Amino acid sequence: MAANLGGGESEAEGGPVRHVPVLLAEVLQALDVQPGDVILDGTFGAGGYSSAILAAGARVIALDRDPAAISGGQALVVQNPDRLTLHHSRFSRLAEHAPEEGLDGVVLDIGVSSMQIDEAERGFSFQRNGPLDMRMSGEGVSAADVVNRAKVSDLTRIFGFLGEEKHAGRIARAIEKRRATEPFATTRDLANLIESVNPRKAKDKIHPATRVFQALRIFVNDELGELAQALFAAERALKPGGRLVVVTFHSLEDRIVKKFFADRFGKTAGSRHMPVLEEKAAIFQPVGKGLVAASEEEAQANPRARSAKLRAGWRTETPPRSPDLSIFDLPDLAALARMGA
Repeated sequence: MAANLGGGESEAEGGPVRHVPVLLAEVLQALDVQPGDVILDGTFGAGGYSSAILAAGARVIALDRDPAAISGGQALVVQNPDRLTLHHSRFSRLAEHAPEEGLDGVVLDIGVSSMQIDEAERGFSFQRNGPLDMRMSGEGVSAADVVNRAKVSDLTRIFGFLGEEKHAGRIARAIEKRRATEPFATTRDLANLIESVNPRKAKDKIHPATRVFQALRIFVNDELGELAQALFAAERALKPGGRLVVVTFHSLEDRIVKKFFADRFGKTAGSRHMPVLEEKAAIFQPVGKGLVAASEEEAQANPRARSAKLRAGWRTETPPRSPDLSIFDLPDLAALARMGA
């Protein structure tokens, strides 16, 4: 599951937490799984959602960009050879794996998994010293590349926007000064530098490095861009009546999902000063009453559920529109990832 933003225990900081699928009952209810349905699980992870969907009698097409998740899921494939296929793929490409007749449902659980957090060699957690990596797929620019090569202004933007870090500029300048003599190589190395710049106060609930680590992880894996493209892909791949269910874990992700559904529900956003100028045909209709959060009981039993938010919609017969990233109002941070690599 994704790391918590801005409060509570962070997965980048905390100890091992047993993988438990968040909002499982609510996800199944929103999907309305029926025997014989074809459901795409775009974030297979440890297979929690897929297992429950299979138990409900559906066929599952599962994706994960992490090769370790694909390897770990083979036992479940063997148990369900006719009803589960598992693909090493980003969920932004989910439409490529959908049958021609369309999908009955798509579920996305956004963020980093507990297995990735618990493996020091993946470089997601600074409590488990390891290489400063954070790549879910093991490919492309690593967190070390970003920290050691990005301009101070770019680091400030990354930490400030993706981590909502108040001291982004100060931390970025300290990184620049330190890397001039010795590049950053490990998670603990970077965390110690951040803590020296922004010491932890007794009242602080999270480590000073938490937001920077979150920002680096989101940036390295282009998580917001992937989510936006996955929503457009689900729109193309779902058949009429099919359901899209998305579970997010922090405000940036939820904002993207909220804006997507608001646009696809046929509501054109205006302002309190301007009337709505255009009425668009609805591509999705809401499932349930809107935002769903974890119950108090689940949040107490599974700390990672505390910040979880579920939004869902069902697909109408209106043809899909062309993808338009402008509806999300995201800065072009992905362009920084080139950095001459």
